[in-house]
Amino acid sequence: MFTLSDIPMFFVNFFIILPIVTLVHEAGHVLVARLFGGRIKFCIGTGKKMIDIGPLEVRKKYFMEGWCQYDRLTYDKTWAHVSIYLAGSMFNLILILIINYLILTEVLPEALVFRQFVYFSFYFIFFSLMPYKNEDGKPSDGMAIYDVIRYGKAEDPID
Repeated sequence: MFTLSDIPMFFVNFFIILPIVTLVHEAGHVLVARLFGGRIKFCIGTGKKMIDIGPLEVRKKYFMEGWCQYDRLTYDKTWAHVSIYLAGSMFNLILILIINYLILTEVLPEALVFRQFVYFSFYFIFFSLMPYKNEDGKPSDGMAIYDVIRYGKAEDPID
């Protein structure tokens, strides 16, 4: 049951944990794309742009979604594109495993904030790997993987 005492944790989840999970996910894409020599642009949030920090854009609604675009890979192979699209979910999964290990070894306390972080990370993995296109026609990671395997190339270059 959701009560008034849950409201502070709701705000922590929505404005701190979810953006961190998004940042971890996008960092996975960015790091693997850089490994393959790609030029990168990525964003946290939606709405009007607030600031640019190098290739990172932070938008007004920073707590909602994110994206990463790349082009000009040095290793322009199908497996490289698939690896880049999988990397976001893999980073989320690796962090889930690290957090659970640290809780099991009692380095971290078994606190609600860590459970919520793991919950949102699983949420991200699930919906990221589900193949679909959003209302703007942008593919999810799962759809991008499907397209790369089917057509042999990425269809989402930097604007």
